[in-house]
Amino acid sequence: MGKKNKKEKKVKGAEKTAAKMERKVSKRSRKEEEDLEALIAQFQTLDAKKTQIIETPCSPPSPRLNASLSPHPEKDELILFGGEYFNGQKTFLYNELYFYSIRKNTWTKVEIPNPPPRRCAHQAAVVPQGGGQLWVFGGEFASPDGEQFYHYKDLWVLHLATRTWEQIKATGGPSGRSGHRMVRWKRQLVIFGGFHESTRDYIYYNDVYAFSLDTYTWSKLCPSGTGPTPRSGFQMSVSSEGTIIIYGGYSKQRVKKDVDRGTLHSDMFLLKCEEGKWTWTRVSPSGVKPTPRSGFSVAMAPNGRTLLFGGVCDEEEEESIKGDFFNDLYFYDIAKNRWFAGQLKGPKTEKRKCRRGKKPQPDSVESQERVETHPQQLQEEIKEVVAEDGTVVTIKQVIPVAGTSAVSQSEEEDASDEAGSPLVEPCARSNAMLALKQGVLYVYGGMFEAGDRQFTLNDFYCIDLHKMEEWKVLVDMDPKTQEWLEESDSEDEDEVGGAEGGEEEEEDEETEEESEEDEEGSQHPAVKPNEKYSDYLPRTEEYWVKVARNNMGPDAKDKKVIRVAHAMAKTFYGDSV
Repeated sequence: MGKKNKKEKKVKGAEKTAAKMERKVSKRSRKEEEDLEALIAQFQTLDAKKTQIIETPCSPPSPRLNASLSPHPEKDELILFGGEYFNGQKTFLYNELYFYSIRKNTWTKVEIPNPPPRRCAHQAAVVPQGGGQLWVFGGEFASPDGEQFYHYKDLWVLHLATRTWEQIKATGGPSGRSGHRMVRWKRQLVIFGGFHESTRDYIYYNDVYAFSLDTYTWSKLCPSGTGPTPRSGFQMSVSSEGTIIIYGGYSKQRVKKDVDRGTLHSDMFLLKCEEGKWTWTRVSPSGVKPTPRSGFSVAMAPNGRTLLFGGVCDEEEEESIKGDFFNDLYFYDIAKNRWFAGQLKGPKTEKRKCRRGKKPQPDSVESQERVETHPQQLQEEIKEVVAEDGTVVTIKQVIPVAGTSAVSQSEEEDASDEAGSPLVEPCARSNAMLALKQGVLYVYGGMFEAGDRQFTLNDFYCIDLHKMEEWKVLVDMDPKTQEWLEESDSEDEDEVGGAEGGEEEEEDEETEEESEEDEEGSQHPAVKPNEKYSDYLPRTEEYWVKVARNNMGPDAKDKKVIRVAHAMAKTFYGDSV
């Protein structure tokens, strides 16, 4: 009995300690949110000084990601709101509102009094009523140093006809979150999932809420059946029959103290409402499925299909995350329960085939559904692996096709002509903004990474999904021209990043030590001097981090090691970095 009581006391003691830590973390999180609320209030005070609507023709919006791009329900316009940008030292959040005229190919910045606070990773949906409305829910605000987050739970509507913002204050809605998804379903806005993150903790959601556009009230839905696990950044769309489609997403969980493991989901669910009752159904679609990824963008394609573009697959290691970025298109046909890849046909090839009297391919995405093996092409072999938690992982492998036949002279001519004029397409990216208007898909901005550097984009592309011939460039951008500030490049590093206080002298001493280590590390020739660092970034980044780690010892903080590694590389390469 003595041992048993001892064990019980030990368990209760551990529970008390955990509860105490939870209260401490919760208190710290509340303090952080209060600090951010004060900063948000300052921005709102500035916004409140605007008393009239100002429309200014302008150049395209600055680089950003996690904004919303929505088609105007009545006009040939696109509406861009919010977003974020990180320059290496500081995070910028926006609540700017832009209108893009499709016919004129021009941008207009519209300043409206009392807009929603600055945010990113929110959700927006358009409805045609009242001359057109843009509804915005949730999202997040980050501190300048990107270490603290505030998650919104507010709901706003932009009345497009009168150019006025209105905050809708209705109780019973979702908690504060970002990374969620929202769609218009009949006369309701339906919200699913998302996450809430503080400095020390995070939580992912799989709850469902509906907001009535008639009564302006929230209701929490409790569908029957087994639904998706908690996640964010997934695909959510509504079919022409009114079925809500959920695919993929991302979540993470704590494996042990200060160690998290991310999960890429590739399962699919349908959410239906029949006779007032909501039901979850898990489906296993066929066809060529997207490879596992997060940060992809979604739009509704013609003929009731769902479209998926881009994204990133992160490979998590102990001290770093490496991402493979994508710029591919995938379509899901709910009627056939089938995925297929969107492939460009190219306009020149199509014209030559017509001149030779050959039957042209159908001018629609339908032609992409056929899985045919061209004699000179490789074939994709698709395999599925089901994890213990039920997550379906699709593995795509490219293999040569056996038994190739001779290629006709005309096909050889087509191939040679195509080789001389490569197709234009957006570079690989994640968290881009998508919008579909009259069968044309528009892609704006997003980001990709090279080593430790993040490139945020403001290029603009479009493609006619009925023809699938080619991407057209509306705004071009060279990512290499973008400013990127390293932490060691600025003497005002603490001020820019949001000073913690009391650490300036310590960091100054560390800087002196780092400069000595830089000279020692500069004698290690990873590649030829004066070569561009970006050209060798994946290899030399790892090299310099190892050199810095060896010089500084195993107990050095990762952030300092990376900073020293960059300084060493800069010393070695000079102005070419």
